[in-house]
Amino acid sequence: MSKAFVREPDQEEDDEDPAGAPSLPVGTKNYVTPAGYRALREEFERLVKVERPQLVQVVAWAASNGDRSENGDYIYGKKKLREMDRRIRYLQKRLDAAEIVDPAQQTNRDQVFFGATVTIEYYDADEPAPLSYQIVGVDEADPANGKISWISPLARALMKAREGDIVKFQSPAGPREIEILEIRYDA
Repeated sequence: MSKAFVREPDQEEDDEDPAGAPSLPVGTKNYVTPAGYRALREEFERLVKVERPQLVQVVAWAASNGDRSENGDYIYGKKKLREMDRRIRYLQKRLDAAEIVDPAQQTNRDQVFFGATVTIEYYDADEPAPLSYQIVGVDEADPANGKISWISPLARALMKAREGDIVKFQSPAGPREIEILEIRYDA
């Protein structure tokens, strides 16, 4: 078959996050909080020093059992090993490019910047209730737990705003309006 009809993945595409985290905008740094960096480093160390060696042992044992074409342990193990290696490469690239920004070191505490925990209230909500979000790196974002990526529409709208400001932004659900109630920089 002609190579024109076969899609071969590029190396860069192969190193994308298997978990589906959004990629960084071109030309930007991989900002991360100290806690986020520690979490990435711990996952990397666990995969390289514990999980991968264990999986290699399982694959080696399965390979020693004979016919590999019908050996489920071998086939599944090799597939899992490829996925783990992809995640390890991804984590290594992210750690190498990481720029740690400590929110506790922020000197301009009356404006919203990376690492800030911002308490807001939606103006257009039926029953407004205060919500708090910390602006964190792409790899540590967890909106369900109040951590939003600095590249998200809400975080971008909040940047450089001050307490009491009313901010309008375009969310995936449409135009929204919020008031900033409090800005904190926790460690």
